[in-house]
Amino acid sequence: MGSHGGATAEGQKEVLEHLGVTEDAVGAPIHSSMEVVKVGELDKGLPIFIDKLASESDGIVVINRVKPHTAFRGPVESGIMKMISIGLGKQRGAETCHQLGFKHMHEHVPEMAEMTMDRMPILFAVATVENAFDRVKSLDVMIPEDVYEKEKELQEIAKESLPKIFFDQIDVLIIDEIGKNISGDGMDPNITGRYPTPYAHGGPDVTKMVVLDLTEETGGNANGVGTADFTTDRLVSKMDRHATYANGLTSTVVGPTHISTAMENDEDVIRAAIKTCNILDFEKVRMVRIKNTLEIGEIEVSESMLEDVEKGGQTKQISDLYELPFSQEGNLR
Repeated sequence: MGSHGGATAEGQKEVLEHLGVTEDAVGAPIHSSMEVVKVGELDKGLPIFIDKLASESDGIVVINRVKPHTAFRGPVESGIMKMISIGLGKQRGAETCHQLGFKHMHEHVPEMAEMTMDRMPILFAVATVENAFDRVKSLDVMIPEDVYEKEKELQEIAKESLPKIFFDQIDVLIIDEIGKNISGDGMDPNITGRYPTPYAHGGPDVTKMVVLDLTEETGGNANGVGTADFTTDRLVSKMDRHATYANGLTSTVVGPTHISTAMENDEDVIRAAIKTCNILDFEKVRMVRIKNTLEIGEIEVSESMLEDVEKGGQTKQISDLYELPFSQEGNLR
């Protein structure tokens, strides 16, 4: 689990519990430790680590979903090889894999994974690809010798299967919630078009972005809030800084853990985003609201975008126009 759960053994067990993975649910003990052993090192000197408990087991089965990474591009990105090199490496392994930055991540992830598969008791891997509605589209089982080539194929399928906001330019993007259960970055940059590094690209051109709240499942980890331009005092009050900062300190990319401009309520931050989105006529703001980057089957758009909704062919209007429903406290219902 890399540095997830605040890079503590207990925190990582809590992450599993939030996902419904408990000893009672799976019918087996769950052992969590941050202790690692060294597997070896790359030619350039980067050490490779693996969870000590995993290294002592009779066999390891690696399971992960394959999808585009949020901060780099390569033949393999997020998937089985990343789970081996970073996830199984726990905090220390994740830290060394990130040490030379995302510019070289497309090389380090497969190199570290290959050495680990050669030297550790990895039996096989199970890789899933999800469709645009966060449902399993495919499931593949592979032996270590086939992982790299098979994962390259699955990566292309995953890219084609990503959900999309079907508008090239957005003045203001409102995101109701972010969290580690949504994306490692809190919100998926492949959807928002806002990336934490220059080594990944794609998605819409968003002028101003607003995040309103954290998911309950994220346990206060607000990684990704710094990618937005505005947030709420409500989100900041729920933030666990230790858990949040652990991500930046491990990945070396600290921008997403910054606290963006925070205001009292949803209405204030939305007004601020509209005011600063660099348009002449605020009545014609191109505004989109989504629940989170996993659930974009239905979204809200401003009246000025209705022509785009109908002409694209991938979207359609399903309701009459209405005002954004703010409570007396100025928060969206």
